[in-house]
Amino acid sequence: MSSILLVEDDNVIRKMINMRLQLRGFEVDTAINGQEGVEKASTCRYDAILMDMHMPVMDGHEATKKLREQGYQGLIIAVTASVMSDETSKAIDVGCDHFISKPIEVTFEDQVADFITRFKAG
Repeated sequence: MSSILLVEDDNVIRKMINMRLQLRGFEVDTAINGQEGVEKASTCRYDAILMDMHMPVMDGHEATKKLREQGYQGLIIAVTASVMSDETSKAIDVGCDHFISKPIEVTFEDQVADFITRFKAG
């Protein structure tokens, strides 16, 4: 199954998403902020990064921008509670490929799997 890096600062949300993804068969690695996420993504290969956009230390916008500047070409999916169109545009502008809003819905795992499948298909 696919491997995912989940970058999320909220411990409860991180554990819940991690559990849901693992129950669906995904291999999940986690990071608690954007800086840790950049470090992990720079040393490991993931099928997707699920990036919270609002975190301390380094937020998801800066982490995504940094990864893209370093040449990271993998799938990055923004996951955020902000559903404002300017937030979506900002996430896409810094290099996210897709956007999933919180609170996550029952179709979350299907959305992630679909994004990964489409990304792999090119």
